[in-house]
Amino acid sequence: MKSIKKKLVINFMFIILITVITLEIFIIQTVKQNYYQNLEENLYNQLNMSTNLYQQYFSHATLEENVLYNVDTFWKQTTAQVQIIDLEGKVLMDSIGVMPSDLSKMEDVNKALKEQRGRWIGKVEYDIDPVMSVSAPLYSNHTIVGVLRFTSSLREVNQEIQNITTVFLGLGAIVIMLSGLVSLLLANSIIGPVKEVTATAEKMALGDFKVKSKKKHDDEIGKLSDTLNYMAEEILKREQLKTDFISSISHELRTPLTSIKGWAMTLKGGYESKKMLFDGLEIIEKESDRLTEMVEELLDFSKFVSHKIVLNPEQVDMTAIIKHMKKQLTPRALRDQIDFQVICEKDLPMTYTDEYRLKQVFINILDNAFNFTPAGGKVILSASYEKPYFHFCIQDTGCGIAAEELPRVKEKFYKGKTSKSKNGIGLSICDEIIQLMNGHLEIKSELQKGTEVIIQIPLQERG
Repeated sequence: MKSIKKKLVINFMFIILITVITLEIFIIQTVKQNYYQNLEENLYNQLNMSTNLYQQYFSHATLEENVLYNVDTFWKQTTAQVQIIDLEGKVLMDSIGVMPSDLSKMEDVNKALKEQRGRWIGKVEYDIDPVMSVSAPLYSNHTIVGVLRFTSSLREVNQEIQNITTVFLGLGAIVIMLSGLVSLLLANSIIGPVKEVTATAEKMALGDFKVKSKKKHDDEIGKLSDTLNYMAEEILKREQLKTDFISSISHELRTPLTSIKGWAMTLKGGYESKKMLFDGLEIIEKESDRLTEMVEELLDFSKFVSHKIVLNPEQVDMTAIIKHMKKQLTPRALRDQIDFQVICEKDLPMTYTDEYRLKQVFINILDNAFNFTPAGGKVILSASYEKPYFHFCIQDTGCGIAAEELPRVKEKFYKGKTSKSKNGIGLSICDEIIQLMNGHLEIKSELQKGTEVIIQIPLQERG
């Protein structure tokens, strides 16, 4: 596995190297340019003095005569090599005795012949170091009669530039080393917290969800620590809910199974009368229905969790569904001595939805309302339409739900302290169904005052 720390350090060093090298090249080139420019200006100042001197005091004679009788005047003005060149590029005089045959093709000489300022840098045969040459025209009565050329070795200038370059390279090396150490520290400051978070995540992966990731800084890594801790807390909650669910469903399944097995054994050993046989078979039938209902609810829940359930929309008469709820649950209300009222707005529009699933939601919520409402209480189902939503409200005067439990009643497997739910998944399934219908389910409740379930479903046209 490649180390992130190594990658960070390499990337930091690459950026630092590129930056330092770029700055070094820029600075060294600037220094070199300044030194060369200073030398050029110095040579030109000396050259201008000599050309002015020639024009004022020696221009009355020919160039050849001046070379014969007044040449010392020119090289006394400078320490540079002095050359006098005629209009054809022929060297008439050289202060060090070097006499090239033709300099007309030299850049500086050529420009001087065109009355321009000329400079040339290059190698000559008589010096191991590069030289710089500058040339200027010589005038006689405002007419060019030749070229005066000064040439200076770049040995001392290059040595100075080399010394400065060495200093800057040394400083650059120091900067790179210091930056490398800083990069290492920066990489450690990033990788250290990442390693701690990774170690915590590995422990969580092994099942230790009680371990906590320490948040050191309020940054992305700190947010990751918070996320890991939140995830661990949620997993612990889910594990506890799952444990409670398994314990609850085991108990719920055991009760009907015990009744079925008990009556089966009793009837197998004989029965005293047909009434006893009828009672036993009736209990077995009812307990079997309970088991079937529980299994179907669990299967429904499994489909919702795996996102395999789909709605089968068809044209539905909402008024007919509400009337069906009243007809189906009125006998139970009478048996439990509960005042069951159904309030339905006239002429509810038709809609396209899954009638079976919608009835499942109403029956589940109304079943809870009856379970939690004592004799003498009241349960109200109301239905209305306000474009573009159907509004359903189920109210009861039962025991209510504690404030600390209310936010969790729609969680999977959750069963409140006073819950009479068989497995804690009924409301979760209802909420999932309403969401599939693009609706919203909200629960309001107060202890000892009752509960209100509000459902909103949008009117759906044929797709």
